[in-house]
Amino acid sequence: MKQWLYGNRTGWLVLAVLFLLILLPLAAVIIQVALPGVFFGTLAIGDFSLLLDIFRRPLWLASLKNSVTLGIGTTIFATLLGGALATLRSSWTFPTAKLLDISVWLLLITPSFILSQGWVMFASADGLAREWLGWGWMHGLIFQPFGLILVMTLSKFPLAYLTVYTALEWKVDRFRDAARLCGGSPWTVWRTVQLPLLLPAYFSGAMLVFMDTVGDFGLPASIAAVFRFPTLPYSIYSALYTSPIRFDMAGVLSFYLVLLIALAMTFQLLAMRKMRFDFLSGRATRSTAQRPQKRSSAYGLAAFNVLFLAVVIGIPLGSNLFMSLTSSTANGFTLEHYRKLLEDHEVLREGLTHSLAISAGAGLLALVIGFFVAYVLTYSQFALRRAVDVISLVSLAVPGVVLGIGYIFIWNQAWLDRFGLLLYGTPWILVLASIAGAIPVITRVISGAMAKVPNQLLAAAQMQGAGFLRRITTVLVPLLKGALISAGLAAFGASVFDLAVTSILFPPNFMTLPVVINKAFEDLKFGYAAAATITGGGLVILIIWLVERLFHRKPKPQSHGWRNTTR
Repeated sequence: MKQWLYGNRTGWLVLAVLFLLILLPLAAVIIQVALPGVFFGTLAIGDFSLLLDIFRRPLWLASLKNSVTLGIGTTIFATLLGGALATLRSSWTFPTAKLLDISVWLLLITPSFILSQGWVMFASADGLAREWLGWGWMHGLIFQPFGLILVMTLSKFPLAYLTVYTALEWKVDRFRDAARLCGGSPWTVWRTVQLPLLLPAYFSGAMLVFMDTVGDFGLPASIAAVFRFPTLPYSIYSALYTSPIRFDMAGVLSFYLVLLIALAMTFQLLAMRKMRFDFLSGRATRSTAQRPQKRSSAYGLAAFNVLFLAVVIGIPLGSNLFMSLTSSTANGFTLEHYRKLLEDHEVLREGLTHSLAISAGAGLLALVIGFFVAYVLTYSQFALRRAVDVISLVSLAVPGVVLGIGYIFIWNQAWLDRFGLLLYGTPWILVLASIAGAIPVITRVISGAMAKVPNQLLAAAQMQGAGFLRRITTVLVPLLKGALISAGLAAFGASVFDLAVTSILFPPNFMTLPVVINKAFEDLKFGYAAAATITGGGLVILIIWLVERLFHRKPKPQSHGWRNTTR
């Protein structure tokens, strides 16, 4: 009875926190369209004709068209590419195969604006491709809609890769064998048997790619330095940094951005609603990659993999490193950009210190909130667990620019000043927004680990008189130590380079590392921006490595000398 009671108390508390951090800012964006000015002391019915102005105003319409084009194109190509690579990786083993797995995760954790900046440095009119390789055609290939779809495809395919690769973990050979006995070729078997069974994974991967693409702020922010390609996220950002501030424009464009994501989720639900895909049974076996019969085939796959990784990893990340070590006024390699970075050490130090402090605070607070969200989802009998699960995922789907606008509406209220809660224009609003962005990742990591801890352990501790917090601190936390560290570090690393939120919410004269890098890039200081990226990223990786080593140290082996055996 007590465990049920505490589960409900925790559930209501978690639901209230998630509502405040995620659902309320999102609702504020929608309310602003219906009641413009309501958050600034003016109550009036909105002019809903503004929603149709998106089809009459050239910039608004171009932003919508570009986002839809980029989203649909990237979804198609990234899903096909990720699914093909996942099928290849799960079927065959070859040299350098592990590099593909590592590269997929590297692309996932690297901020999109850093990847995009690498492509700009490589393909711009005076970029690395032209100056060092003589590929003048690269500029025309990349800086046009199809080229941007190609860049996004090579950045977003890991989302589809992981969903399909996970679905291929188990197989039921009797379906394949039955199809082959009926005369089906390997291609026919894959097309008519395996592919239909993988549809949920393909739909999920496609939805993730679409949501991540249409809400991406890093690509348009980086591309804007050399190519005009407005999208909904970037136009929302521009509306907040023009004079006068265009809250009406930001609200309308945010509405359509949320609408696109809602349509994508609805399409997936409708596509899978009346279909059954459960096929695992007692005859299912774990899939194992086979070695190709011909050695030449294995080497061919290895060569293709190396060439592919040279493009998807070597160009964006290699360009950042290369540009940081070269200069347009000097031949060969130089440390000029790092020297300038040290001369401007106050700017770098301020931005890096602010980003690390905000990320550390947000990571710790999000870890506590995410832990209790996972607890409610795993162990409690809270009646609104499904709502908690959905809300905890909303910030993963909603772009950071939309969430940032919602935070402006909520935390920029004059009456909050009486309670000391006027957070807009202070670093605390960045902390709250970073917490909201980190909760989905932390919750998923901890939920997976909690699923391995049986509820009987908590019940046994309760029977021995342990209270709720004591059960948490003495049973769950020690068993989940590794997952807690991994979740916290993942949230910390992602928050440091969150460009969308910090670009919208950073207070005056309060620079953060992503803003420092992006401003240098907008000023066409490519080498300086690359040096700041390498320096800041290297320091963040070092911090993560040190914390990992500190908390994952193995205990020293016990001495084999005399032991006290008295009781």
